[in-house]
Amino acid sequence: MEPMHGVFETGTTVGAAIEFLSKGDDVSDITYLYIVDGANKLRGLVVMRDLLLARKDQTLDEIMIRKPFALAPDMLISDAVKAAVRRHYPVYPIADHEGKLVGVVRGWRLAERQVVEISAQAGRMLGVTEEQVNTPIWRAFLKRHPWLQLNLLTAFLAGFVVCIFEGTITQIVALAAFLPILAGQSGNTGCQALAISLRGLTLGRFDELPRRQLLIKEATLGALNGLGTWLIAAGAMWFYARSAGNGFTLAIVILLAMIGACVSSGISGVLIPVTLRRFGFDTATASSIFLTIVTDIVGMGLMLLLATSQAAVEGGILPPGYRA
Repeated sequence: MEPMHGVFETGTTVGAAIEFLSKGDDVSDITYLYIVDGANKLRGLVVMRDLLLARKDQTLDEIMIRKPFALAPDMLISDAVKAAVRRHYPVYPIADHEGKLVGVVRGWRLAERQVVEISAQAGRMLGVTEEQVNTPIWRAFLKRHPWLQLNLLTAFLAGFVVCIFEGTITQIVALAAFLPILAGQSGNTGCQALAISLRGLTLGRFDELPRRQLLIKEATLGALNGLGTWLIAAGAMWFYARSAGNGFTLAIVILLAMIGACVSSGISGVLIPVTLRRFGFDTATASSIFLTIVTDIVGMGLMLLLATSQAAVEGGILPPGYRA
C-alpha cells in the first residue's frame, strides 16, 4: 500500500483541482483523483481525461465515478490479485470497513505478485518451495526429501496393485510392456486437467463454470483422448500379441483401460485441488502427489483386472489360483 495523493473533498471545483495539480510536486504519482467527504469516506474517483474535458466551474462530484471499487486493508494478497485480474485498473484505492480511504496499491504490484505465484507453482508441485539456486544443501534437502518420501509411498501402492495380478502378467507378458504406456498417458491427461484447475484457482475464475459441468467436460475430454490414443496403442498391442492369438482381445482391453484411466484422471484433475482447498491444504503443493496415486492405481489396476476377467471368460489364460 502507498500513501494517498490527489485526494479532494466533495464540492471542489474542476478549476481548483487543476490549479492544485499544476502547482503540486508529486503529480507524477497521481493517476486518479479521489473524492472524499468530511469523514474521509470514499465517494468517487475522477479520471484525468474527464477532468481535462470538464468545465472549470463544474464540481468534481458531477464528473466523478460514484462508488468505485476499492480493496480492503485486511484483504489477503491472493484475493486482491484475483480482483485485479478481473479489472485491470492501474491503481486500486484501499478503504476500510467504514469506507474511509487509507491508501492505494498499484496494479503492477499485484500483477507482479501474480507472476511470482504462477511461476512458483511448478516448484511447489515438486516440493521445492522458496528454494533458490544459492539455498544451502541441507535446507534444500529438508524441503525436497519429504515429498520424495510421499512419492515413494504412492509408488509402493501402485506396485502392490501390480503384484496382485502377478499371475496374469506372467502368462500375458504383453501387458507388462503396456503398463508404463497406460500410466504415462493417463498421468498426462490428469496433469492437463490439473493445470487448468490450478490456473483457474489462481486467477479466481474456477467458479465461473458450474462444478458439475466442469466435471462432465473433463470426463468427456478424457474419453476422447483415451479413444484417440487407443487407436495407436491397440495397433501396437495387436502387432505385439498377434503370435499368441489373443491380439484382438488385448486390444479391446487396452481400449477400455485407456478410456477408463483417462476419464478418471481428468475428473481427478478437478476434484483433487478442490478437495484440498476445502480442507485448507496448498493445492499446488499436494495435488500432483494425489493425482499420481489415482493415475497409477486406477490405470494399471483397471487394465490388469480387465485382462484377468477376459481370460477367465474365455477360459484360456488364467493366473495361478484364480477362480472365476
